[in-house]
Amino acid sequence: MPNNPEREDVTSAKPTWPEQYRELAHQATSPLLKAFYEAGCVDPDMPMSDVPLLAMDFETTGLDPNEHSIVSIGLVPFTLGGIQLGRCWHQVVRPKLPLHQTSIEVHGITHSDIDNAPDLAEVMDKLFSYLNGRIPVVHYRDIERPFLNVALQWRLGEGIRFPVIDTMAIEAHLHPDRRPGRWQRLLGKKPVSIRLADSRQRYGLPHYASHNALIDAIGTAELLQAQIHHHFGPTTPVKDLWL
Repeated sequence: MPNNPEREDVTSAKPTWPEQYRELAHQATSPLLKAFYEAGCVDPDMPMSDVPLLAMDFETTGLDPNEHSIVSIGLVPFTLGGIQLGRCWHQVVRPKLPLHQTSIEVHGITHSDIDNAPDLAEVMDKLFSYLNGRIPVVHYRDIERPFLNVALQWRLGEGIRFPVIDTMAIEAHLHPDRRPGRWQRLLGKKPVSIRLADSRQRYGLPHYASHNALIDAIGTAELLQAQIHHHFGPTTPVKDLWL
């Protein structure tokens, strides 16, 4: 998003994401991570209309990646021109740490669901077949990127770095005054929610049941398409949106 204060600054003092990928490809010891970085990152000036995107959503046992684990993955390849529903992937995975009752109540994944589920390590090849060469799109970047990073550190001994487009951050940018002050509230001004379902509603998108990784990934893909259509444009360079 133009002049977005939340965007990671890309300057001469900091390598661009493609440059970082080239450097990380030399440093990576895991064949999976080396192949991921060698697949490359799109040029920062590439227009959004040409960017291969991957909507990504994780359900987790909690919010702290150092204390909680991924329990399901939803992935949806897409572009601004269309969502590849036939290539969606949803996978329940067995967490390293125990399920908490509160997380069961949120996403509905129970102990019986994970008893025979694979560990994330067993489905990494499939996961990276989606990630390689694509820019992940998430709704709230403090889940998918840090949880995957920690999960890979546990299993591969090294983490991962990649840019994301965060549809929640875009909504935050579009609604800087979303939290009215006391006097504004007294005058009747209501807060603006940037949660996925509420953000989708502002664009007239259909209501989907939340807290299913695949459904939320599809919802995130549709939301980004709407955001680009209403507020930016297909020629917007990806560097204006990624973080």
